[in-house]
Amino acid sequence: MTKPDEETATASSRTEPSREPARDERRLTRRGWTLLVSGALFLVFVVTGFLVQVPYVAISPGPTYDTLGRDAAGNEVVQVKGHETYQTNGELRMTTVSLNDGINLFTALGLWASGRYALAPREEYYRPGETNEQVKQENIQQLQDSQSNAQVAALRHLGYPVEVLAKEIVSGSPADHVLAPGDKLVTVNGTKVTEAADVAKALTNTKPGQTVQITFQADGQPERTVPITLAKRDDRTQGFMGLTAVDHAIAPFNVNISLQDVGGPSAGLMFTLAIIDRLTPPGKSDNNLAGGRHIAGTGEISETGEVGPIGGISFKVVGAREAGATDFLVPEHNCAEAKSAVPDGLNLIKVSTLDDALTQLQNLKAGRPTAHC
Repeated sequence: MTKPDEETATASSRTEPSREPARDERRLTRRGWTLLVSGALFLVFVVTGFLVQVPYVAISPGPTYDTLGRDAAGNEVVQVKGHETYQTNGELRMTTVSLNDGINLFTALGLWASGRYALAPREEYYRPGETNEQVKQENIQQLQDSQSNAQVAALRHLGYPVEVLAKEIVSGSPADHVLAPGDKLVTVNGTKVTEAADVAKALTNTKPGQTVQITFQADGQPERTVPITLAKRDDRTQGFMGLTAVDHAIAPFNVNISLQDVGGPSAGLMFTLAIIDRLTPPGKSDNNLAGGRHIAGTGEISETGEVGPIGGISFKVVGAREAGATDFLVPEHNCAEAKSAVPDGLNLIKVSTLDDALTQLQNLKAGRPTAHC
């Protein structure tokens, strides 16, 4: 009579452990935990990749613009009022670089992998705390200065007289309340002023506290000579007067440059060439500079015609070739970089001054050899 009870107990004891695997099935295995953690980390990576910006900018070839042609709105890039302009044949293209800021990790990797873009630390293009709007305004100001320099360099080359004007007066400086923006500078410390750089040269050997004579002419008034006692400034050893000078060409007509959504100083050379071309009558060597060819180029221009180096030349030569250019004017100091990236079919021409550029274009038009990088 006792065996059935024992069997029942035994059977009951056998069924009890069978519930434990059911509880284990509700627990995550080590593999499950691994998959869950991996999935969470992947999700964090994806969200970070899309939302977090990297401290880099992406650089690529930008659009090009024919300075002898028209802008996107249909306006002539070089506009002359009060003087006859002359027809040209061919193109003189300025080149640009596109800068992409505010990119996330995935965008940066995609752009880099495309082979068309390069990544550069953002700090090389933006100062700490500087906004995109501030950079845009700086680029616009640089473009305006470039256009002004181009006008002066072109008109000086064409034989128009150039005067030197006071551009900015530092508040509280020795020149403040003595000179005003727009005043014509005649002599500084006994040195005749024929270009803006003469003002700084005239003060090279002066000392703070020294009194110098300055002769100037305000608008419509006789020349005046006044003494100015120079101040001290931490960034220089010579005396400080407190004015910025600028060259101004005297011509009985106006030259304006119309180009939207472009900034920076590097179009100066191509602007200068276009102004000269448009103002030079047929039969002169500086007329029809392109000679029917598609020519591109870059370079800062000074008011006296020096061509300075620029950034992004490796992208500009690519953009120029894609736009159909066969020849490219390269500032001398950019030649090595340009050669390392030049695409097939693009002839690099080395220039260091405006006169260089004009000579090389005349050689090109006449079928003579040009100065290569």
